Amino acid sequence: MHRPDIDRNYSGQTIWSEPGGEARGRNLPASVAVPPKAPIEAQSLLQPAPETQYGAPLTQQRSAPEPSSNPDTLPHHPVPVRPGLLEQHVPQPAKPVPVRQHDNVSPSAREQRMSATASLPDTPVTHAELDQLRRYVTSNPQNPKQALVLVKKLVEASNVLSSDNGRLDPKSTAKNREKYIVEAHKRLKKLASAGFPDAMFYMAECHGQGSLGLEADTKEAFNFYLAAAKQGHAQAAYRTAVCCEIGPEEGGGTRKDPQKALQWYKRAAVLGDPAGMFKVGIICLKGLMGQPRNVGEGVTWLKRAVDHADNDNPHALHELANLHDPASQTDPEIRSKVVPDENYARELFARAAKLGYKQSQFRLGQANEYGSLGFAIDNRASISWYSKAAAQGEHQAELALSGWYLTGAEGILKNSDTEAYLWARKAACSEPPLAKAMFAMGYFSEMGIGCPKSIEEARRWYGRAAAHKFPKAIERIEELKKAGSRSGSRPQPTNGKLTRKDQKKDEAECVVM
Repeated sequence: MHRPDIDRNYSGQTIWSEPGGEARGRNLPASVAVPPKAPIEAQSLLQPAPETQYGAPLTQQRSAPEPSSNPDTLPHHPVPVRPGLLEQHVPQPAKPVPVRQHDNVSPSAREQRMSATASLPDTPVTHAELDQLRRYVTSNPQNPKQALVLVKKLVEASNVLSSDNGRLDPKSTAKNREKYIVEAHKRLKKLASAGFPDAMFYMAECHGQGSLGLEADTKEAFNFYLAAAKQGHAQAAYRTAVCCEIGPEEGGGTRKDPQKALQWYKRAAVLGDPAGMFKVGIICLKGLMGQPRNVGEGVTWLKRAVDHADNDNPHALHELANLHDPASQTDPEIRSKVVPDENYARELFARAAKLGYKQSQFRLGQANEYGSLGFAIDNRASISWYSKAAAQGEHQAELALSGWYLTGAEGILKNSDTEAYLWARKAACSEPPLAKAMFAMGYFSEMGIGCPKSIEEARRWYGRAAAHKFPKAIERIEELKKAGSRSGSRPQPTNGKLTRKDQKKDEAECVVM
């Protein structure tokens, strides 16, 4: 049987990754102060951070060398799900209720940031700090900013100080926690009633998530967002726009109104909100929300968003990089007005990757593997960037890691069929589905790579990939039908494994790697 062609998948990802589902869903992203733009040091951006913690392959992590003893080992990546090894009788935890997210922040980070919308302190809050803040706020009633700091410190204290370092019983701890929360709510309500925009924004967050002793109420959250937005609060204007766009069915707390949403997105952008700038840029580029396409204006807004990019707003960096990336599948109308510039694209991808944007990390993995975007081929850097992206659940990066484990990389990564199988399975079980990964699972099952050989299992995976119109899966199903139950319709490579030389020879028809 001729082994199906294998090589590293080139991104079929669209250039659009606007916050959409990520940026809309939760009612409570915390406010983030925009830091001043730092100068770019191009060389430092193009390689993975040297302080990255390293680890061994997934099946060998217990014996992983210490970073100090082997600084050239690969970055740690999470253990993929191994469904076949799970005990069938062990009950699996129920999936949490889906929560729509308005930005690109994880649930755990959201909970931490709700404790204090401002930057978290270097050290936990203390009783002495609270007393000092109370005295200051009492003697300076015209300083609402510091009063809001006290509110957030009280919220933090409800988690940090309530148990007296674990010495109190649960009942006393709960009583102390309630005391801090009640005081925080009382002070916040007073600030919001006085018309302080930051306080209204924070109150909206609390109503949206049901924190600070409040019941979750998206309608009340919207009212506070709107009130703060009318006072010129940039993030509140963006949240107001999101609420108007998604409507009550998806947690907006108000009726769906695209025209009002557009007005508030533009208002947020003018006020300097990076997410608002990005959204307006995407609306102009794609002609969304009933607006005519305006590529020039869209690029202008993306560039403004790039100037304010931070850990919570890296999207514009990636999208603008894609527009200038010569290899991207850019819309012809946009391509006719945006000149490809691989140096500029490389700089933007690198900035986004350094901010943790997984799609940009994946693109740098590709660029270092194939020598594009002005990079020399660097297998170590490629695997490192793929690992960073896969650690965040970037499914194409998971499939790329599968390919690297399948072939190995001399002096860098040892071949492991088990790792190749596990990473491919993780990518194949992604949502939305990744048809290339499903085809890879069919191939692994057919060949017995990292798993028992099973033509029936292979047919199932090929069928799933074919259901998503993956051409090679459709082709392979037809070949298996003609061959009947035989598995020898195609000759196998020597030892049933590929080398980098084999892989590169068939690069044009890449699937797995």
